Amino acid sequence: MNLREILPARIGFGTAPLGNMFRAVPDDEAITTLNSAWDQGIRYYDSAPLYGAGLAEIRLGKLLSSKPRDSFVLSTKVGRVILDEVETGASDLGDKGTLFEYGRPNTIMHEWTAEATERSIENSLERLGVDRLDIVRVHDISQDFHGDITGAFRVLSRLRDEGTIKAWGLGVNLTEPIEITLALDEPRPDGFLLAGRYTLPDHEHALQRLLPMAEEQGVGTVVGGPYSSGVLVGGTHFEYADAPPAILEKVRRIKEICVRHGVGVKAAALQFSLAHPVSAAVIPGATKPSRVAEDLAALGEQIPAEFWRDLRENGMVSPQAPLPGGV
Repeated sequence: MNLREILPARIGFGTAPLGNMFRAVPDDEAITTLNSAWDQGIRYYDSAPLYGAGLAEIRLGKLLSSKPRDSFVLSTKVGRVILDEVETGASDLGDKGTLFEYGRPNTIMHEWTAEATERSIENSLERLGVDRLDIVRVHDISQDFHGDITGAFRVLSRLRDEGTIKAWGLGVNLTEPIEITLALDEPRPDGFLLAGRYTLPDHEHALQRLLPMAEEQGVGTVVGGPYSSGVLVGGTHFEYADAPPAILEKVRRIKEICVRHGVGVKAAALQFSLAHPVSAAVIPGATKPSRVAEDLAALGEQIPAEFWRDLRENGMVSPQAPLPGGV
């Protein structure tokens, strides 16, 4: 099924920050933010067991378990099973490093087999307090597809064909796993979540191969991390680590152009990511109600064509990147 037929709007809510990403977020702050997002009309929520070792799903469940199930769209991920036992050492999160060091201390098992996939879904349903998922994504698989990735693919294809879920795909930070999957004859995923790879500061690589392949096959993409881990909006992180000097300089130049045209940087970021025909939605995260309001306002902000032309003429966006309004 086409992602745009499933998703209720072009903006959703990414719950990674509510898994205590980068910092310990108090429960009341997390719940207040989720309630505010709902009150402001957000009806698509994305989560994953990885986010705080189940913490984000638990917090999200406090909201969604009280709502009519048909009133929202929910996606989560498989590839990591959260165990009841407590991790005695540092969690091995691969390229995510210590990103969720403030999350729950539960042991995280990395596994993409059929059995682990089914167990992961069951555990997510329990944490979320719902009886079904709409979209399930295979989380953070590597370029060489280490382990029995096909087990997860088979389970998710079966669940989709049975009508248990509406769609499945990958949820990754790299373009290559998606390119490899799109090149397969079977199975056929419905769409992807690409985090941080189609943003104002970092989009050239995705434009070279991935997005043309996805467009040709009619496969949609949800853009995660549209603010590039926060560096675009005053943070210091890029790709979940300290932003390198080259990125900081590019962000500085982007912001200068925004100021020159009176354009909000959030508006520029969200509307750029959505301008590609493959983009079905963006899912910025938030830990404060005011941030949700800012995101929604940014989506509707009127941006003059001269701004996009200025970005392109100054080399801040690729000549191949589609821009809003067909600029």
